[in-house]
Amino acid sequence: MPEKPKVAFYWCASCGGCEEAVVDLAEDILKVVEAVDIVLWPVAMDFKREDIEARPDKSITVSFINGAIRTSEQEEWARLLRKKSAFVISFGACANSGGIPALANQSAREDILKYVYEDCPGVENPAKSRPSTAHAEEGRALTLPEFRGMVRALDEVIDVDYYLPGCPPTPKLIQGAVGALLAGNLPPKGTVLSPDVALCDQCKRKDSKPADLSIKEFKRPHQVQIDPEKCMLAQGLLCMGPATRAGCEALCPGGNMPCTGCFGPTSRVRDHGAKFISSVFSNLAAREPGEIDAALDGVPDPVGTFYRYGLAKSLLRRKITAGEGK
Repeated sequence: MPEKPKVAFYWCASCGGCEEAVVDLAEDILKVVEAVDIVLWPVAMDFKREDIEARPDKSITVSFINGAIRTSEQEEWARLLRKKSAFVISFGACANSGGIPALANQSAREDILKYVYEDCPGVENPAKSRPSTAHAEEGRALTLPEFRGMVRALDEVIDVDYYLPGCPPTPKLIQGAVGALLAGNLPPKGTVLSPDVALCDQCKRKDSKPADLSIKEFKRPHQVQIDPEKCMLAQGLLCMGPATRAGCEALCPGGNMPCTGCFGPTSRVRDHGAKFISSVFSNLAAREPGEIDAALDGVPDPVGTFYRYGLAKSLLRRKITAGEGK
């Protein structure tokens, strides 16, 4: 019997939803398990780092790595799996572009540590002590990962072969990726394994989107009764669909909520947030300064809205503090 392909799953800085997405394959996960040998999946099975280090280079067929890179341990694991794997798939929005964790790039490392260990309500730490990366006592040594200065996407740390977008990727896309790998039917390196068209193309509301939006104000979902048949943008809701890659089959608009952009941009977009800002705000009906300010008040968190999943790969990337350099 031929040897089964070896597959690894690893979880970096993320919520764990991508791990759940694998389980969401339901009974189809049994077909995957029958077809491959899972050599690493810490969230589900007990494996040790030494097991992976002992494997020959490129002996793992594919590693699915989800989550952004924030700590030294996450970077070490990413580099180890890159060395041991023939293919690496950047799995989900956090790996692809930083995801929600990358919103922390709005704050400097020192500001984050100071808040968490000194200033956060409920914290009592009069000595202002913080975890150390190394500590020894009575002959015993303890090490902790280093908290790095910024959140990075996976391909800013290692070479990536393919990308699965989404928060999390849908079971359909996961099945398609695994099937292509097992069949050897692989697209060109660097391909995002999702349709390269805007999400609006898959949205059932697309026929109700007017040619001239003429947006007068921006509203938040909890402030209005959303019409389930009408284009979100036509209702003044910030739906990222026009600037976001398809592939999820417009699940959020189908659930009567605006798209938040978790599938990232199409190949024709350099900066996801900037593309959306330029396209939507050009349709703003307001022309007078006071009217414009009133409309913008409907967007209380621009970075969290337009770069919710992509700050690490944006032109902005992170905050620079005085004396830190470029």
